[in-house]
Amino acid sequence: MKFHESILQDCWIIRPKVFEDQRGTFMETFKKQSFEQHIGEIHFIQENEAQSTYGVIRGMHFQIGEAAQAKLIRCVQGEILDVVIDLRKDSPTYMQHMALTLSAKNKTQVFIPKGFAHGYAVLSTTARVLYKVDAPYRPEKEAGISPYDPRFAIEWPIDKADQHINQRDLDWSLTDQQWL
Repeated sequence: MKFHESILQDCWIIRPKVFEDQRGTFMETFKKQSFEQHIGEIHFIQENEAQSTYGVIRGMHFQIGEAAQAKLIRCVQGEILDVVIDLRKDSPTYMQHMALTLSAKNKTQVFIPKGFAHGYAVLSTTARVLYKVDAPYRPEKEAGISPYDPRFAIEWPIDKADQHINQRDLDWSLTDQQWL
C-alpha cells in the first residue's frame, strides 16, 4: 500500500498495490502495521456497506465529541465522488474540504480522522461503498452539514435534476451546530 498525505491535515489517500495474473487480482486493503507506520494506532470495530444508485448524494455526516469516528472508505462497485470537510478547530485546514474519486477500478481508499464530515455522490449506475469505523454509531451525537452549504460550495458533478438527497441531509444547518 502507498500512503499519500492529502491537502487536509491527517487525512490520507491510500492506493493498494494490486497483483494481477490470469486468475484475477489480489490486493491488501488493510494492514495494521502499515497503517500504524503512517497514521498511528487505529482500532476499527465495525465495517459498514452502503449501496446507492446514480445521483444519490449522502452526507455530509459526522459524530460530535467523544462519539467522533475515524473512517476508512473504499468503493468496491461503481464510482463515487468522496468529499471530506475538516471540522477540527485546532487544525490548520479547519473548514477546508477536498473531493476525490473512489472507484472499483482505481481501488483508492481514503482514511478520514475523527473530527471530519464525510459524504459522497454516486457517479455510476450503482455504487457499493464499504467503510470501517473505530467507534460505534450514536444517534444522539449525529450531526451534519447540508451538501449545498454555501460556506463550502461543493461542486457535485451531477445535474441538479438528477440529484437524490434525503430531506434530513438537506435540512442540516451549519449555523445550528454546537461544534462551531
